[in-house]
Amino acid sequence: MNVNSLRRAMLGLIATAPLGGLLACGYRLRGMVDVPFKVIAITGNPSPPLRADLQTAILTGTDAKVAIYPKDADLILEITNDIQGREILAYNASGQVSAYRLNIRVGFRAFDLSGAEVIPEAEIYMTRDMDFTVSTVLATDVQMQQFITLMRKDLAIQILRRVAAAAKAPQARSF
Repeated sequence: MNVNSLRRAMLGLIATAPLGGLLACGYRLRGMVDVPFKVIAITGNPSPPLRADLQTAILTGTDAKVAIYPKDADLILEITNDIQGREILAYNASGQVSAYRLNIRVGFRAFDLSGAEVIPEAEIYMTRDMDFTVSTVLATDVQMQQFITLMRKDLAIQILRRVAAAAKAPQARSF
């Protein structure tokens, strides 16, 4: 065995050791959301970015398709409200804002074509704290938009997980 092949073998072993360690401890990447519906329609009044994030999450994270018309869907996901805001979290010694809290609140419900509720009126609320300095206002605005974008994507995935959990849960029978 020559020196180059020995070096390559050692580098390959060193490169794959962390991956083997992660697999051995049970770590795995987030998989797809198992939604038992074939076609999902998004109705209500979501903001255009939230609608796009929901459509992307459905198309890339599930086996379902997105319907344009609710009559073509197995599940109708109605977004009842989509509120985004920020509030002042802290001031510095000179009385200027030093931190903000970004928040997004999304209300939704889901029902099938027969009108049976899969998820009754529910709400997801997400916050993220962000430091702020007056000297970097433009960079802070960009960072704020990035945080909000990531929060919306996470909310879309959480909504799909709730739909999947509610669809798998046994339905309560009334006597």
